[in-house]
Amino acid sequence: MAFQPIVDIRDNTVFAYEALVRGHNLDDTSTAVLAKVNDSNRYHFDQACRVRAIELAAQLHIPCFLSINFLPKAVLEPSACIRKTLDAATRLGFPTNRIIFEFTENQEIVDRQHLTNIVRQYQRLGFKTAIDDFGDGYAGLNLLTEFRPDFIKLSDTFVHDIHQDQVRSSIVKGVLAICADLGIQVIAESIESEAQLARLKELGIYLFQGFLFARSEVEALPQVRQH
Repeated sequence: MAFQPIVDIRDNTVFAYEALVRGHNLDDTSTAVLAKVNDSNRYHFDQACRVRAIELAAQLHIPCFLSINFLPKAVLEPSACIRKTLDAATRLGFPTNRIIFEFTENQEIVDRQHLTNIVRQYQRLGFKTAIDDFGDGYAGLNLLTEFRPDFIKLSDTFVHDIHQDQVRSSIVKGVLAICADLGIQVIAESIESEAQLARLKELGIYLFQGFLFARSEVEALPQVRQH
């Protein structure tokens, strides 16, 4: 696992670390590893990633939230699938209320009720939930009405060149207003320039992730650049 920080610019602290899977060859990115996941290994892969992320978070003494990606199709029955996660957190002393589970909307969600059940069960157990790559997928704002996550992570589709694109700024402004009404916090990811950061700060975002702050480090916590 590699870790990349999510920074709260209000006080220049690390709000969370996202755990990102890597292969035995450390040049293998998440995309390369996920390409090898199929119906026969998806459940065990998902379980192994969760447990390993928590093990490393405990070893590294992560003092903030830990964000873990999960595969909705790997969750056959929410309460049963979460047991290993709960056991690992208990065994290692990592608080479950500091774990965020992210799922992405960039693949079509066939069984919405199943995903709703997963999100609700995780929230009942004290976990936080997040929609990753918000804006890249099939459902957009409709996901907010059904799943009511704790966070959304704005995709690169929204933040790319936002400092010189009024259309993107207007759309993000509208998303922020909706999320404020629903009590959903917004994270802007893929931040690579000071100009992007400045514009998104003007719009009211304060949680950021991207190379401007730090690149991911394998089994280590990266040094965060202050802004």
